[in-house]
Parts: sequence; structure tokens; C-alpha cells
Amino acid sequence: MTPIRSARLFIIAATCTALSACGGGIGSGGGLSSSAASAANDGDGLENTSSIWDVLRRPDANTNVHVNKYIWNASLDVLSFLPVESVDPFSGVITTGYGRPPGGGRAYRATILVNDVALEARSLNVALQTRNGPVSVGTARAVEDAILARARQLRIADGRL
Repeated sequence: MTPIRSARLFIIAATCTALSACGGGIGSGGGLSSSAASAANDGDGLENTSSIWDVLRRPDANTNVHVNKYIWNASLDVLSFLPVESVDPFSGVITTGYGRPPGGGRAYRATILVNDVALEARSLNVALQTRNGPVSVGTARAVEDAILARARQLRIADGRL
């Protein structure tokens, strides 16, 4: 046997051995061992059944949206002068086209990201731009503050404090 052929056989054997070691657990028919079962438990008494393949599955039609409804509605309310191009409540992104604010001369466009269920400033990101490029940080922060103030008003009006 040549050295190259023996090296190939060694690599193939090592790969097969490594892959067969990954085959234990749920799919092998024996179930989880007690140490594997305790590792799959998050401490709340429920078994963790998620896997890497959950990322590739289509979301269930009954899936809850994970954005703050007050920030979401306040964003649409404060920036109502901008035409909405796309809305995705599952990712939390609102994209608008160019529009002029009432009494303003410059056209703006916005992309809003609501990325958390908490009613906090970290849950909201606003990217504003004009036809000449992005706006100043102060202008974007003023719009974020207006959206957060409106979101607080909506929450107080909802009466669930």
C-alpha cells in the first residue's frame, strides 16, 4: 500500500469515527442519557427541544410578534407624513419613502427598527436621510425622542400600568 493511499484511508476512518460519535442522543433510538437530559433542561422543568434546524423552518402562523406595540404605533403616528413602503412586524422594520413634514421644505426618508418588546430607548433605532444623504445625529435623536414620547402617551392612554 502506498503512503498516499494509507493516508487517505486513515483520514476516511477518522472522519467516519468522528461522525459516528455525533450520532448518539435522540435519533439513536435509546433516548437521552440522564446527563444529556439534565443538560437539555434549562432548569425550569421543561426540556429544551430546539436545534440548529429550527432556524431553517418556516415560522408558525400563530407566532407572536416580538416588538413593542406602543413604539410600533408611535413610529407610524409620528412619521405619518412619510409614505410607508414596507412593514414587517416580525423583524420590526418599517421602511418609508420620501416625504415632506408639515411646514417643512426638505424631504426625508426613514427606516425604523423596533427590536425589543420593552418600552425603552434601546428598543428603537431610527435612520433618517434626505436626498443629499443622512441627517445629523441631533435630528435623528429628536425624531427618536418624539416617537418614544408618543409611545409613552399611548401606553398611559391604554391604562395598563
